[in-house]
Amino acid sequence: MEELLRLVHVVGAAVLLGTGAGIAFFMVMAHRTRDPAIIAHVAGTVVIADFLFTTTAVVLQPVSGAWLAHEVGWSLSEGWLLWSLALYVFTGLFWLPVVFIQIELRKLARQSAATGRPLPERYDRLYRIWFACGFPAFLAVIAIFWLMLTRPAIELF
Repeated sequence: MEELLRLVHVVGAAVLLGTGAGIAFFMVMAHRTRDPAIIAHVAGTVVIADFLFTTTAVVLQPVSGAWLAHEVGWSLSEGWLLWSLALYVFTGLFWLPVVFIQIELRKLARQSAATGRPLPERYDRLYRIWFACGFPAFLAVIAIFWLMLTRPAIELF
């Protein structure tokens, strides 16, 4: 059972990192075109990918992680595990607004494409927020990977 749980947990982590990086790449590339039709199409795909892949992995990670910790005998109060969980919540605090921003970017791009108008100022403002949210979330996920792989002895209590 331990091997299966490790596999599920690692695949879930890879999906989170990979989907996040892929979404960021394709949204940035679409944004650079300044073409509302392209942005609307890519943002539509990104919203679906986030819902299907990221949301599934977000739910699966704490479940598989807690089950794995129990199976292996790790205490949930170990420092590296608590830091991992804190960074997971931190990442979520950036990811949740990003989901809603992506939906709004898609809507604004669709409206511009339908009317033939340029992207509105609101689009650019939201895009900057979306872009800025990616950095702390990405760095936190990298830190979680490091904690999970190295499991350093961190005394918190």
